[in-house]
Amino acid sequence: MEWDTGAAAWMLMSASLVLLMTPGLAFFYGGMVRAKSVLNMMMMSFGAMGIIGVIYVLWGWSMSYGPTVGGFFANPFDQFGLSGTLTDADGNAVVSTLGNYPQVIDVAFQVTFAIITTALISGAIADRVKFSGWMTFVPLWVTLSYFPMAHMVWGGGFLSGSEDGLAAKVFGVVDGAAAVAPIDFAGGTVVHINAGVAGLVLALIVGKRKGFGKEPMRPHSLPFVMLGAALLWFGWFGFNAGSAFGANEDAGLAWVNTTSATAAAILGWLVVEKIRDGHATSLGAASGIVAGLVAITPAAGALSPVTSIILGVVAGALCALAVGLKYRFGYDDSLDVVGVHLVGGLVGTVGIGFLAGEGGLFFGDGAKLLVVQVLIALVAIIVSAVMTGIIGLAIKKTIGWRVSEEAEVGGIDLAEHGEAAYETIGSGRVITEGKA
Repeated sequence: MEWDTGAAAWMLMSASLVLLMTPGLAFFYGGMVRAKSVLNMMMMSFGAMGIIGVIYVLWGWSMSYGPTVGGFFANPFDQFGLSGTLTDADGNAVVSTLGNYPQVIDVAFQVTFAIITTALISGAIADRVKFSGWMTFVPLWVTLSYFPMAHMVWGGGFLSGSEDGLAAKVFGVVDGAAAVAPIDFAGGTVVHINAGVAGLVLALIVGKRKGFGKEPMRPHSLPFVMLGAALLWFGWFGFNAGSAFGANEDAGLAWVNTTSATAAAILGWLVVEKIRDGHATSLGAASGIVAGLVAITPAAGALSPVTSIILGVVAGALCALAVGLKYRFGYDDSLDVVGVHLVGGLVGTVGIGFLAGEGGLFFGDGAKLLVVQVLIALVAIIVSAVMTGIIGLAIKKTIGWRVSEEAEVGGIDLAEHGEAAYETIGSGRVITEGKA
């Protein structure tokens, strides 16, 4: 058959861009930790790539997009090992349900989302956990939280616009679908609320770093942070514009909205910093980039460039304020996963209910879409919290999360990996905070 080679090329490029985001995240997070922890932090991202790249082929795709089991997850055995996903019984390539290209390209695209979502969580527990604990958590969490959430939202499950979904139960059905369908263009619930809640739960289960709130724990390499933010922004065009599933008008709108919101979020964050702290910092600019990208993710196809700017400014400002909550409430979210991804994900998901060109409250379409968006956000919070709590506590009671106090103080890189990022650490002189 004649494939749409333009759409196929765009989706393969988008998948590659999203895959690049995880090494970009490794730089972003790696720069934010202390010098003695940078390799461990980066290894957590690469470890997620290794594990999820394997299990997605085995049962991840099937559990996300196979036949539903009660609307909450798909049958993990139906397409185990991608059986029946790539070719049909006659040996012909299976066509994607989203465009005129082979379905294997959808597998490529979706595995990158599973990888980056799980890697995001690692920032909440930086500087203090065993690598073995993290590598045990990754396959369990992606199986019990990410794959079910992807199915519920994008696979026709409970949080989709299907006639059996939550939105249909609240506002009824029209022509076999929810009368008011929820909107999550590229992962506000599946990715950011899911990962942000998981980060909060794990931070509470694992506990605080030694010295948290009592001694400075500054980023050891702000250039790493800026490089990571740049790679994330670049990769995010695959994340958002790729979610149009074709090189088309929707992809163009998502690209422009992503840029507009992100640029506005930088400004929103820096204004808050300047008023609150007297300085507009490079760390704030980099964090504002991520906050804007997070917020526009679910909304990239539903807003205009102008309303995207509004969403970005709000997200940047609120996330800048939210990162300080950990000091007020006493939880140690090391790299602000909660403040940026949970809060940014909520701003984007709920903000759609206000700002969407079709269905938005501010455009005279009433509050029905807003109600639906709030409900799907709440369900995402509950599912992620419960699943993460079960997994996190199970690991704590068995192999344990924490490295020894000696390893945490002396350097988790040396203790867990037998190597150091910088020669001065490997030779025995640990670079102390503020002297790196």
